[in-house]
Amino acid sequence: MSKKEKKVREKKETTLLLAVIPILAMIVLLGVGYAVMGLSPEVLMLVSAAIAGLIALYLGYSWDDIMDSIVGKLSKTMPAIFILIIVGFMIGSWMIGGTIPMMVYYGLKLISPKYLVVTSFLVTAFVSVCTGTSWGSAGTIGVALMGVAAGMGAPLPIVAGAIVSGAYFGDKMSPLSDTTNLAPIAAGGKLYDHIQHMFWTTGPGFIICCIVYTVVGFTFGGDLAAAGTPEKVTIIFETLEQIFKFNPLIILPPIIVLYGSVTKKPTIPVMLLSSAVAMFNAVVFQNFSLQDCFTSAISGFNLDMIHVAGFTTEGLIEDIPRLLQRGGMVSMLNTVLIAFCAYGFAGTLAVTGSLNIVLNKLMTIVKSTGGLIVSTIVSCITAVFVTSNGQLSILIPGEMFKDTYLKKGLEPRNLSRTLEDSATVVEPSTPWTAAGVYMATTLGVSTLEYLPWAIICYTGVIFAVIWGFTGIGIKKITKDSEYYDEYVALNKADGINVE
Repeated sequence: MSKKEKKVREKKETTLLLAVIPILAMIVLLGVGYAVMGLSPEVLMLVSAAIAGLIALYLGYSWDDIMDSIVGKLSKTMPAIFILIIVGFMIGSWMIGGTIPMMVYYGLKLISPKYLVVTSFLVTAFVSVCTGTSWGSAGTIGVALMGVAAGMGAPLPIVAGAIVSGAYFGDKMSPLSDTTNLAPIAAGGKLYDHIQHMFWTTGPGFIICCIVYTVVGFTFGGDLAAAGTPEKVTIIFETLEQIFKFNPLIILPPIIVLYGSVTKKPTIPVMLLSSAVAMFNAVVFQNFSLQDCFTSAISGFNLDMIHVAGFTTEGLIEDIPRLLQRGGMVSMLNTVLIAFCAYGFAGTLAVTGSLNIVLNKLMTIVKSTGGLIVSTIVSCITAVFVTSNGQLSILIPGEMFKDTYLKKGLEPRNLSRTLEDSATVVEPSTPWTAAGVYMATTLGVSTLEYLPWAIICYTGVIFAVIWGFTGIGIKKITKDSEYYDEYVALNKADGINVE
């Protein structure tokens, strides 16, 4: 058979069974290999892609067909992945410029410790938004607040739940968070559209948290205000004052990002400008060298860069390096690698149209927007339970449902919001995930004990379902939408004229 004949040979039709096999294989491999045996999820995703590739070859597709599909998937996500890397660059710049330390410092100074539970929520939320890390905020400020709670005899599960809620509020809403960047990548949307849209589900959860934690705090016996400032927090204050010099210009980098978000300026130039200003602050006000700035932006900030008279890393409490030593483009590479492997699997599946076959079968049952959102939530929670990995639990369902949302006339921000509402915050609520184990170990309270009080971890799911069935807070595709042409094209491919 000639090469030309091979290229035009007829391909076999994909059956539902063949479409399901690679998806089930992926679930089993990640469920057993990663969650149980602790094997690398990246390698397991590639094995899943290999299984999907073998099925594609059996159906008559060539290796070139598979590679073209994978490259096509990756090419569409590269701008968003590039933003993710730039976020690492920006975090390193903000850290060495003193921006993040300043926000943490004054955030702790301004919030009164009188109301312990609601303060625990607000302080942790503030730190998490500023730093973009739920683990870092819970492992530093959260630990200090748990010490105060233990000293006062306050119910530890309630305080721990408030800390977890605050940590994951920031994880969802901060433009510095990896999951906040990953969700719009998976859904095919934009970062700031995603963050703004999450206010519909995360905003009500924030208000409920404030009310519940304030009311519950008044029921405690004893004078919680007598606890004063925690010793660890005092040490953090003193260390930050020794290392950094704070002034109004230090807060300029996040103001630039906020302005760019409100005025809808291009994301990458805004982030790079913000980083450049932070580096200027680092050189002029913090007395770091330009080489230190570049190193921090690439590899992350390190305490070894500090040459302040009298400062030494010996004897520092572990909270300080945990809070400050972070950022850099390198810190985002693991997330990027997982994304590449996941899209390698998704691209291989796309060759045979397996996802479309499975989803078309699902859509015969799901008719409404609310039903679609519930299906997404169930898929995400199942992925968390099986893989124990929040990143994969965003990427895989995101890829599965991306085109379906567009066909239904729903902008990608609806999908990205639902991914975070049902994957990011479910992970710390699950005892066997890395996030669940970390929070329980760090705070000294079991996952199931703090779960009822980690309110932000389930209010998102509740409001996502409510808005889905009522239509409130749902962004639909209109003729003015940038997604309109894609919406029309996808429906035309199914023989439906929506124009």
